[in-house]
Amino acid sequence: MELNESITALKALAQDTRLALYRMLVQTGPEGLSVGALAARLRVPDSTLSAHLRVLRAAGLVRDERRGRVIQCRADFAHMDALLAYLTENCCAGAGACAIPAACKPQPASRANRHETLPRARQRR
Repeated sequence: MELNESITALKALAQDTRLALYRMLVQTGPEGLSVGALAARLRVPDSTLSAHLRVLRAAGLVRDERRGRVIQCRADFAHMDALLAYLTENCCAGAGACAIPAACKPQPASRANRHETLPRARQRR
């Protein structure tokens, strides 16, 4: 991974709704979720979700696949692994406290704490 790719990925995750969206996809695992399910769980309008997905897609963090009339979104774990490896190599300078993880594997959280509750954005009137 190059410097510009890592900056793009980190900028994409530096927004609360996008971070919540990405966390949801990571916790869901390789099967991902449909755009409709994401919108319902995050309680955001379709157009807002579409804009956030576009940013995450451009950063390489999310992939999607059309299945008939449904678009299924999933986290790109290989890109996430590359980002973590880049940060470890270039930010920790090989320090022992920053060991590179073998791979990022989704681990479902307990049902009670599956997703962090974030403050809702102000709604325009």
